Formats: sequence, C-alpha cells, structure tokens
Amino acid sequence: MGRSLRKLRLVLEGLILVLVICVANISTTKEMTSVSNHASNRVINLTTMAMKLESDIKNDLYSAKDTYTGDLTGYGADCPLCGGHLGCTGQDVRDGTTIYNDSMYGNVRIVASSKSLACGSIVRFQLDKLSSEPIIAIVLDRGVLGQDLDLLMSSEAEASSKVGRNTLSYDVLRFGWTRE
Repeated sequence: MGRSLRKLRLVLEGLILVLVICVANISTTKEMTSVSNHASNRVINLTTMAMKLESDIKNDLYSAKDTYTGDLTGYGADCPLCGGHLGCTGQDVRDGTTIYNDSMYGNVRIVASSKSLACGSIVRFQLDKLSSEPIIAIVLDRGVLGQDLDLLMSSEAEASSKVGRNTLSYDVLRFGWTRE
C-alpha cells in the first residue's frame, strides 16, 4: 500500500506541476498580448495625433484673421493705365498670368489692393460667376483704394465680362508674407 501511495503522490505532484506550468504560460501569454496591444495602441494614438495636428494646421491656414467688405472688380494686364508688371514683385503678367504659386497656399489667384493690405496677404472670397468654390488670392499688385480688390484676369475684356463690379465681404487669411 505504501508503494501505491507513493505512485499516486508522484502522479499528483506531476499533475500539479503541469497545471502550474499551464497557468504560468497562460498568464505570460496574456501579459504579452496586453503589452503588444498597448504598443499597438500607442502607434495608433501617435498616428491619430499626427492626423489631428495636420488637420488643425490646415484649418488654421484657412481660418480668417479678419473680414473686410469692399468692391471687387477685375482688370487685365492690358488695361490702358497698366504697365503689365505687378506692383509688389515686378513680375511681368502681360503673358496672361493670373495665378501665383504660394509656398503655403499653393496656386492662388492674383489681386490688387490698396496699401491697407500688405503685399503677400492672402484673401478668400466667393464669386459665383467665376467659381462655385471660394477663391483664394494673394495681394501682388496695387492701384485700388480703401478695402476694394481688383482680380487679375487674362485680359480687360474677360475682366469686364466675367467679374464686373461686385460688393462682397472677404476674409484675410494671412497678413503679408508670413502667417502669425
């Protein structure tokens, strides 16, 4: 009987050892999964934060710093009193250039303004006759008074037929060449 008890005891000890090893293994697997999930969550959180930051920067670029009301007219580089060169940069636009590639806003339209808006200022306005989307433009020319804007078109004929004279409100997105 003593021998049978010893065998039973060895079998029970063996089973207990196997059980302890299985429980330890399950516990370790759960911890590793938890660590793995935690690391994945960190990566996802960093990606989400980067996307949010990118969105905030873009939204900030297009948030109005100020709003003005004035008349919008159009002009062409071929107008009788125009020299064909932009007042802020000296660029020759007699070739029909109406777009400027800004480092922050990309391709934008060109407008003339009074000195109330610094050269390089970015404005946004809506003119349904030209576009269903808001028009983003940069001040690169002078020659108007007060808070009025003059949109550069490829010719005087196009300016009078497509723009005419419109009273509108416009947002200033950037004053001058830098956004502060």
